[in-house]
Amino acid sequence: MPILEARNLTIRIPTEDGIVQAARNVSFAVGEGEFFGIAGESGSGKSVLTQAVMGLLPNAEITGEVLFQGVNLLDLGPGEMRKVRGARIGMIFQDPLSSLHPYYTIGAQITEMIHAHERVSRDEAKRRAIDLLERVGIPNAASRFDSYPHQFSGGMRQRVMIAMALVLNPPLVIADEPTTALDVTVQQQIIDLINEMRRERGTTVVMITHDLGLLSSVADHVMVMYAGNRMEIGRSEALFTAPAHPYTAGLLNSSPANYTPGSELVPIPGRPPSLIHLPRGCVFRTRCQHAAAQCANPPPLRIFEDGAQSLCWLEAVPDAKPAAGTASVSAAAEGVKEPAHVVEARDVRLSYSLGGIFGGAKSLEVLKGIDLDLRKGETLGLVGESGCGKSTFARVLAGLIPATGGSVRFEGQALETLSGREWREMRKRVQLVFQDPFGSLNPRRRVSSIIGEPLRIHNVCSGEARKRAVQGLMERVGLNPEHYNRFPAEFSGGQRQRIGIARALALNPELIIFDEPVSALDVSIQAQVLNLMRELQQELRLTYLFISHDLAVVRHVCDRIAVMSKGRIVELADAETIYTNASDPYTRELIAASFHEPRKGASLVRRLVDTIPGEVA
Repeated sequence: MPILEARNLTIRIPTEDGIVQAARNVSFAVGEGEFFGIAGESGSGKSVLTQAVMGLLPNAEITGEVLFQGVNLLDLGPGEMRKVRGARIGMIFQDPLSSLHPYYTIGAQITEMIHAHERVSRDEAKRRAIDLLERVGIPNAASRFDSYPHQFSGGMRQRVMIAMALVLNPPLVIADEPTTALDVTVQQQIIDLINEMRRERGTTVVMITHDLGLLSSVADHVMVMYAGNRMEIGRSEALFTAPAHPYTAGLLNSSPANYTPGSELVPIPGRPPSLIHLPRGCVFRTRCQHAAAQCANPPPLRIFEDGAQSLCWLEAVPDAKPAAGTASVSAAAEGVKEPAHVVEARDVRLSYSLGGIFGGAKSLEVLKGIDLDLRKGETLGLVGESGCGKSTFARVLAGLIPATGGSVRFEGQALETLSGREWREMRKRVQLVFQDPFGSLNPRRRVSSIIGEPLRIHNVCSGEARKRAVQGLMERVGLNPEHYNRFPAEFSGGQRQRIGIARALALNPELIIFDEPVSALDVSIQAQVLNLMRELQQELRLTYLFISHDLAVVRHVCDRIAVMSKGRIVELADAETIYTNASDPYTRELIAASFHEPRKGASLVRRLVDTIPGEVA
């Protein structure tokens, strides 16, 4: 018997604009001890599906069944569900900052979880919490036990969330993008930890992710969702080597892992339909390169001999990839032999003072003498593990944090000498896209106000002109302009990241600092955003500092790469040199951890054994 089974699960969420059909007749089964992956673009219904399983959608209309160990969770009352959540089903949420309480230490929040379900002493609960914090990669876990969430980097906060979900050893763990904010080495540690729990305790894992490379190497079965529908489900090795649905094939073709030097990524054209006004027939037909007249009718369910199922009129996906994008040469590569420097950083140092109320103050050195130049029109990648100082250095360059040593010059002008009026002008020329899309957006303001705020502050435009400008920016980053008056909470994690990118582009700056700009995006939208960044760079000769832990993305978009470790730049070279002939051992370690080996064993040829007509999922 499956440990978790959904039968014809339908989720309808009332909103001011109408009923959102978040999931339609979705069925799947997860075997005990297996690793089950759920993939799909942002807004496809992945997270909503798991929130329904956890009973976290109080205002939604939910029909069907969700069986956990034979019990229908939809029949349980609030008190009974509280006993299930945490103790029986652990949950790792996508956004760690909004999921952790800012007023309580991370140690208090983890031990609260233990005390809510078990009768143990405070010392025992603390010991268990520290032990698990160490296992998920928190350095000096005992001393960080009493730290607050804001004192951790984005990746370290995600590790705390993972520790909180695993501390009670639940038989089922649902992980919603658990490795999104993690660098490649810690990502591998987390996957190893999850696999260790599966081996030792038989833990079952359901993981939502847009990292198809990761999913191909760890998942037993994968379900692909689009616009609230289950488009394909099957064994991982078969799905990734011979996808049965054009949408799955499109996601695979969009991945930065399909790297061709100098070419653009190949995103799925168009964008997902509105979940309020879904089209008739196949929901993917307006974006499908194989669409035919029959796709205007509800597609049949195709069942194959290996157990895979596909909701499509095609019996097999034609063995053809979309045409590769046109070659793209960066402005830096087209420039003169010695291009002008937009930013010059020399011996940049930054230290924080720790404690000291009753004496004994200590100093923590975060940046330890960094020398770095950004050339006009180039994309410089900055990579390294969480906590190495990447984001801190970016904030120093943007003038958000004053350096305690060294100097930063922007187009020859030292930042420390700028007056108040000069700083106001500088804000137009330097923009930053933050790592955490929800924490950087005001939850009480509508998207129109958030994206249009730079235009208002700098008196660029007003009234109807500002509205058109904001809607144009939303269109360019893959957002539906109809959602102009929504609040950030009404968007998925990936969509919130696109709002932040649109806001940064509003003033056409000279330098944009991207701090993990596509970490929360699915591969197709990620490809669209990365291609958009290239187009804007060529059109406006922008300069980018691109911070990321996704080395496949960095390799694709960056001209040069700087590798950072423990507050220092340990290697700096052009992108291909870094990947093919890295000189520093730390760089080679990062590259080795970034490539996932797909699971083998599936035949590339599938045989159709049954077809069920009508709209079935």
